[in-house]
Amino acid sequence: SLLVQLSSILSIKQFKMAIVKSGKVVIILAGRHAGKKAVVIKNIEDGNDDKRFSHCLVAGIARGPRKVTRGMSKKKVEKRSRTMKPFVKYVNVRHIFPTRYQVDMDLKKAVDEADLVGDKKVDVKKTLKKIFEDKYLNQKSATSEKKAAGSNYFFQRLRF
Repeated sequence: SLLVQLSSILSIKQFKMAIVKSGKVVIILAGRHAGKKAVVIKNIEDGNDDKRFSHCLVAGIARGPRKVTRGMSKKKVEKRSRTMKPFVKYVNVRHIFPTRYQVDMDLKKAVDEADLVGDKKVDVKKTLKKIFEDKYLNQKSATSEKKAAGSNYFFQRLRF
């Protein structure tokens, strides 16, 4: 019976981790960015020497784009999208809430794990800001309807 309980616990853990994949839109539940949306870049299931728990590398929006109406010119829309402020961090899997949405942003190339220390993190955030702005302004050019819905959801403010 002990073996059965152990195998069920392991299968539950594997099932839970299968939900959090790269490209998945998640909501941060704890810490400074609680209530903010992010995209999973990399998932570390079993932990490593530094962090001995399952965690994810996520990139999200600390401050979203300003409100845009239909009557605004393209120039004004671009100016209002520049207020976006990204963040990059490692988050414990227990502190994220996976949503049903998926995004097709290629963030693995933009965020190198070695660059997340010191002054290089500023450069990473600048490239992320550029990627987020481009994606926000070109939301219609998604690969599928499902990814377009995920992109739309990612850039909307969370209402609660």
